[in-house]
Amino acid sequence: MARATNSPASRKRRKKVLKYAKGYFGNKSKLFRYAKEAVQHAWQYAYIARKKKKSDRRGLWIVRLNAACRGAGISYSRFMEGLKAANIGLDRKVLSDLAIRDEVAFAALVKQAQEALKTKAASQAATKA
Repeated sequence: MARATNSPASRKRRKKVLKYAKGYFGNKSKLFRYAKEAVQHAWQYAYIARKKKKSDRRGLWIVRLNAACRGAGISYSRFMEGLKAANIGLDRKVLSDLAIRDEVAFAALVKQAQEALKTKAASQAATKA
């Protein structure tokens, strides 16, 4: 009596891993043991990169906004503070897109933010006095 090895399923599983490892260097694309490890690492890196991509994009939008704000004569942090004071709820992605594609609309937003900052400063001065 021969032992049961589940051979067809095992072979299919191994072939699938080797297929994922196609193009890897050396043993990592040829031998199952090394291919399995390489594929698992690749999946971990891919998972992490999908999360990291979101923060990278946000950083890019902030850099673009900062450059556009400085060109309009206001710092990024003061611009965001002014937008919040003016109850303008646009996110950084949309603001960055506006700064690049529609300079007139962005300039109007900067103006609104500056006016909101002035009214905020005046109301704070009134409450202190």
